[in-house]
Amino acid sequence: MAVQRMDNVGIVVEDMDAAIAFFVELGLELEGRAEVQGPVADQCTGLDGVHCDIAMVRTPDGHSRLELARYRSPAAISDGPRDRPHNILGTHRVMFAVDDLEDTVDRLRPHGAELLGGIARFEDSYLLGYVRGPEGIIVGLAEQLR
Repeated sequence: MAVQRMDNVGIVVEDMDAAIAFFVELGLELEGRAEVQGPVADQCTGLDGVHCDIAMVRTPDGHSRLELARYRSPAAISDGPRDRPHNILGTHRVMFAVDDLEDTVDRLRPHGAELLGGIARFEDSYLLGYVRGPEGIIVGLAEQLR
């Protein structure tokens, strides 16, 4: 049996409204919000007493989604500072194609985004930049040059 598709990437957040606002400003669409708890949630996560709020945001083409989760219980656990560098094992980034990278960064700044370095040009193909988004996640932005 082969993988059919990647369904979503999950991100645990403390401030659900701020995370939704960030990704909506980026251009994703809020698909829905729900509250999850009970035996199924406990069984699939391996945790006891799961109670969390989730929100699903999707890219405009409908092919990619992020699931944002805010745990009411058990409490979310921080595994270190949120400003970790790009080269930490097991941590990388989520990348989005955008129309205008500089405009996107400017729109995300009021939502707490900060460039990790600068905007780089890769040959005559792309402008690339990494911003730190909600909960310290690194969000890659790529503008294809025409």
